[in-house]
Amino acid sequence: MTSLFESISSWTFLIQIFIITAAMLIGNVIRRKVGFMNRSLIPTALIGGLLIFLLKLIPSFNDLIDKNTMEIITYHTLALGFIAMSLRVKKETCVTSTTKILETGVLTIGTYIVQAVVGLLITIPLFLYCKDSEWFGNIFYAGGLLLPMGYGQGPGQALNFGSIYQEHAIASGMPFPGKDFGLSIAAIGFIVGSVVGVIYMNILRRKGKLTIFNDKQAIKTTMEDYETDNDIPHSESVDKLTVTLSMIFVTYMFVFLFMMAMNSLHLGKLWENSIKPLIWGFNFFWGILFASLMKIVVKFLRDKQIMHREYLNDYLLNRSSGFFFDIMIVAGTAAISFENLKSFILPLLLVCLIGAIFTFIYINWVCKEIYKGYQYEGFFAMFGTLTGTASNGMILLREIDPKYETPAANNLVLQNIPAVVLGLPILLVLGYAPNSLQASFITLGIVSVLWVIFTVFLFRKRIFKKYKKDIQK
Repeated sequence: MTSLFESISSWTFLIQIFIITAAMLIGNVIRRKVGFMNRSLIPTALIGGLLIFLLKLIPSFNDLIDKNTMEIITYHTLALGFIAMSLRVKKETCVTSTTKILETGVLTIGTYIVQAVVGLLITIPLFLYCKDSEWFGNIFYAGGLLLPMGYGQGPGQALNFGSIYQEHAIASGMPFPGKDFGLSIAAIGFIVGSVVGVIYMNILRRKGKLTIFNDKQAIKTTMEDYETDNDIPHSESVDKLTVTLSMIFVTYMFVFLFMMAMNSLHLGKLWENSIKPLIWGFNFFWGILFASLMKIVVKFLRDKQIMHREYLNDYLLNRSSGFFFDIMIVAGTAAISFENLKSFILPLLLVCLIGAIFTFIYINWVCKEIYKGYQYEGFFAMFGTLTGTASNGMILLREIDPKYETPAANNLVLQNIPAVVLGLPILLVLGYAPNSLQASFITLGIVSVLWVIFTVFLFRKRIFKKYKKDIQK
């Protein structure tokens, strides 16, 4: 008789974890030992994911990869990473102003909008005029909106919205592989952020406009740097890391219960068709919300002397978020199916190439305006983030500002609050777009108007200064 533990099915999930972690370690070796890979600054996690993607071309290895499991891992690690980040209790040392934080948040959302407009201006004409073309496939009219999800948000949101768009496309009779399309944009975004960023950095260095530091040693921190007298011991009756992870997963449990409750509501046609499908795709946002509530509860219990020790440790939360995001990048890249993308390669490359060009131009243009005195530091931090993740932005920034002496690092960290507030309506509009071609045109109009508003805000000083001079004349 075969025991439960001898059954391969009981090991299926762990086999996927084995593959992810092994690829991560091999990717780390490649990143450190291969010269051009090291100089490219491509994240180790992406190298590991691309390694799995390439090995999937071998049929026997491809059979080992469970696409659904990889997508599930990507989906959950996105939310878990954001929860870990949001549970941090200590504020960063801020050497920037509230205005710069707000402007950085507006720049983030403005870039999402640029990417959304570019994406729609590519996929809508392809849908209307190249339908059933062997070169461009049966592209979905709203497929271009996966550009800001892949470039701006990363693999997790690319998968979430890709899944929503794929369901709408299938319902409309179009076999559009939304999940693979979105994940591919995210993977290409990491390469764009790293490679293009390094090339531009070296061009500026040769022109004498900035200095690239040879000392790549990161600022080292230890557990002790984040501890207080009231922290729980490293290992008492329960390990400190166990408590940290438990807080993260309990928060995610409340997220799940909340989404279940929201999903059970029936509030009319708009709710059913446009908002309800986004509930599960917004797991990361609900994670941020409930993590913030968790911190309020913990602070209340501390203030009332019901809880006497500090259970949230920023050092362990930073390490946990880094772990979840690294796993997300590997799993998201590994989940891409080349077979599903065969007939969509040209639209994918077109969206990614033109999207990269306009992202570069827009961020460079705005950074010259709002980051006086540190425009290049601001540019590399934001360009890396808005094509990859915040980690890419920080890696690029560290090459020219290793000690984070400019406000660029703090701008990037602290802009998340205004970006989330300003970005939520944008995400709702992007969730409305796939309902119909007309909805996509309406979305294009809405985001274009919003882009004008945000850009006027960012350039308000120059506009009002010019207006004032014109009046004086």
